[in-house]
Amino acid sequence: MKAGLLFAGQGAQYEGMGKSLYDAYPAARGIFDRAGDEIKRLCFAGTRADLRQTHITQPTVFTVDVAAYAALREGLAREGLAEADGGGLAIAGLAGFSLGEYAALTAAGCIADFESALALVEKRGAYMAEAGRDAAGEQKGAMLAVFGERQAVLEAVASARAGDILEAVNFNAPTQTVAAGDLAAIDRLRKRVKETDGLKAVPLNVSAAFHSPMMEPASERLAEAVRDMDFSAPRVRVYANTTGRDLTEGKPAALSDAAWIRARLALQLKSPVYWQETIENMAADGIELFIELGPGQTLTGLVKKISPKARTLNVAEAEGLESALSSIKEEIGCAR
Repeated sequence: MKAGLLFAGQGAQYEGMGKSLYDAYPAARGIFDRAGDEIKRLCFAGTRADLRQTHITQPTVFTVDVAAYAALREGLAREGLAEADGGGLAIAGLAGFSLGEYAALTAAGCIADFESALALVEKRGAYMAEAGRDAAGEQKGAMLAVFGERQAVLEAVASARAGDILEAVNFNAPTQTVAAGDLAAIDRLRKRVKETDGLKAVPLNVSAAFHSPMMEPASERLAEAVRDMDFSAPRVRVYANTTGRDLTEGKPAALSDAAWIRARLALQLKSPVYWQETIENMAADGIELFIELGPGQTLTGLVKKISPKARTLNVAEAEGLESALSSIKEEIGCAR
C-alpha cells in the first residue's frame, strides 16, 4: 500500500501537544529530549498565548511533527508493518504545509540531522515574526480565509488590492483560499467578500501576512542563513509547497541539490502554498492513504475536500497512533 505523510504547519498547535507520544514511544522521547528542556516545556505546558507566537509556534510544532514521524516508524517496525517487512506500508511521498515542509525535508533526509533542522526552523520563526511588524513593533498584516470558487476569490483579491500588498497565498482546497496582505487591504477584501454572492470569509488568528510579499525581508535573511548549510537529495519524494509537485522537478543538472533546496526554502517564505495541487498530484502518483503527522487534523480535513475518496489517518498523540497502526494492519491484512 502506498502512503503519503503530511506534516502539520503553523496554526495546529494546542496545549500539551506531543506529551502522550513522549510518554509512550522511546523514538518520540528521543526527539523531544534532543530538542531541549525549553521546547519540551512549551509543548507540554505552554499556554495557548505562548504557542500562538510565531517564534514559539514554529520550533514546537516542528518538534511534534518529527516526534510523531519517529513514533510512527517505531510503531510500524514493532507491528511488522514497515515496507522492509515485505508487503508493508510503502511511504511513497512526503508533504508539509508551510512550516511542515521542514519536517518533510527532515524525514526525507535532506537535512543532515534534527538539531540542524530545528535551529533553522527557530531562525525562520524569528525572521517571519520580525517581518510581520513595523518599526514600532505593531502588526502590519493579516490573513483571511475565503470560502468559494477559486476564480471568484482571485477576482475579489484583485479588486480589493488598490496598490497595497494583497495576494492569495494558500490554495487549500477547491473552495478554500487564504489571502494575506496589509491590514487595510485585508479589511477591504473582507468587505468585498461580504458583498459578493457565493463567498464568505473568516479571519485567521495569525500575527502576519505569511507567504506574501511582506515576507521578503524574512526570505532574504533565510537565504543568508542557509548559504553555508548542506542539503542532500530527498530519499523519498517531497512535494513542494511552491508548485505542488516533486521538489526536484525543474532542477538544472548543473545545479547541486544543496543549492536547489536553499533557493526553494527562501522562495517558499514569500510564495503561495499550493496544497490542493499537492494532494491532487500525490493521488495521481498512486498514493492511496494519507497520514497526517503532528498536532491537529487540518490537513486530512483538506484532503477530504480535495479527494473525497481518499483514506486518511491522524497521528498527533499516542492514542491516535495506536488507532492508525490498527487501521494499517487491517488494510494490509486485507490486501494480503
